[in-house]
Amino acid sequence: MISFFSCLALLILSYFTYAKYVERVFGPTNAQTPAVRFANGVDYVPMPLWRMILVQLLNIAGLGPVFGAISGALWGPSVFLWITFGTIFAGAVHDFACGFLSLRNNGQSVAEITGIYLGPLVKKFMHVFSVILLVMVGTVFAVGPANLLVFLFKGHVATGSLLANTYFWLALIFLYYFMATFLPIDKIIGKVYPFFGICLLLMALGVSAGIFMQGYRIPEIALHNLHPSNLPIWPLMFVTVACGAISGFHATQSPLMARCITNEYQSRQVFAGAMVMEGIIALIWAAAGCAIYEKTGGLMTGLQAMLAQAGQAGVVYDICLKTIGPLKLNGISFGLLFVMIGVIVCPITSGDTAFRASRLVLADWFNIDQKPFLKRLRLSVPLLLAGVIISQLPYDVIWRYFSWSNQTLAMIVLWAATVYLHQKKQNYFIALVPAIFMTAVSSTYFLIAPECLHLSKILAYPLGLVFTALISGFFITKMRPQSKK
Repeated sequence: MISFFSCLALLILSYFTYAKYVERVFGPTNAQTPAVRFANGVDYVPMPLWRMILVQLLNIAGLGPVFGAISGALWGPSVFLWITFGTIFAGAVHDFACGFLSLRNNGQSVAEITGIYLGPLVKKFMHVFSVILLVMVGTVFAVGPANLLVFLFKGHVATGSLLANTYFWLALIFLYYFMATFLPIDKIIGKVYPFFGICLLLMALGVSAGIFMQGYRIPEIALHNLHPSNLPIWPLMFVTVACGAISGFHATQSPLMARCITNEYQSRQVFAGAMVMEGIIALIWAAAGCAIYEKTGGLMTGLQAMLAQAGQAGVVYDICLKTIGPLKLNGISFGLLFVMIGVIVCPITSGDTAFRASRLVLADWFNIDQKPFLKRLRLSVPLLLAGVIISQLPYDVIWRYFSWSNQTLAMIVLWAATVYLHQKKQNYFIALVPAIFMTAVSSTYFLIAPECLHLSKILAYPLGLVFTALISGFFITKMRPQSKK
């Protein structure tokens, strides 16, 4: 358990040390923010700091730090290292950078930001890429909780009941998505998210406390591969555990709060702070996956069997029952309560802002004013209809393509941050190093993953290095013109 507590301590300490250094490099000022300059009562709405932190946490903490961390535990406690150092040196830098750059550019969306620093070609690509990713995210974060709700109600309601019907829950979730996408940000999101954010944190604390109270032992970090199917750690684990370490999806969400921040010095608390909290949540769920299930020959066979039998939703339910489920109040299991509020609400409250962010990307792309009622409606309806259509595809297919797209977007945002810092003559290595690393992750995954080219390691690894060099070279050229001035 020393490994777990050491990683937890590093995550907490990083917020007060490395994140503080990153803030100093980017150099916030007391300049008037977009929330004040462009206040329109719809998207540009000043909010209190505490509310923004909790809203940002729920915006970014979807299924990733729960489902992704549990799946990442198949490789064993080595996943703790990726969650910890990925959060500190990649995720927190990425989230701070995209939020801060949005602040400095009138609260614009990620496509506009990357276009400013990486050129019009990247901007055009990002317009299409980010909208597709956001619709996929919104859909994944609708189908996942709908399946979990069906799983929870089966056996407790009559056969054929609406409560055991996936389409019933999908309809309700998409109806909520429409309202959250269309209405002003402070009408639903700003009011209910803080409560849900507290529930999410309590859920994670309850699971971590239950691990120790129920006598489970968290194993120490082992650098060798413990995956029962011997799937390679590089790069599969680094894509499987995305939102708990670094996630490009966060770059689509941060502009939402960049339009609500009233002082640039709030950036560290809102963006880096929420990322560190998400890293802690992912660390707890990965620890639960490593600690609770039986191992055969040191391999994570028990967790693999449970995932095959019940899926990720079933494993989450099982973990909650085994850690905090035995505790009851008036016959109601805390485990069930935490699952209902935490693991179900968490992805839903990321899915709604995914669709909202896609509306804003389109609005920025085509310069459409979002204050008028009908103009918001014209963008919201087609996006939600696209999500409904995509929801009919197999869930695992959507998730796999979302995961790779997610890390590719993170790579592009880190390169944009690198160019920005280079232009400002600041320490751009804080963004350059994770940018090159994520370029290698995305390149190699595309070559080796079954849903992509599915090459052998013998071919994928060297070709991954070549792809990384070529892509890195393309982005590095964006720094040259500024260096001559």
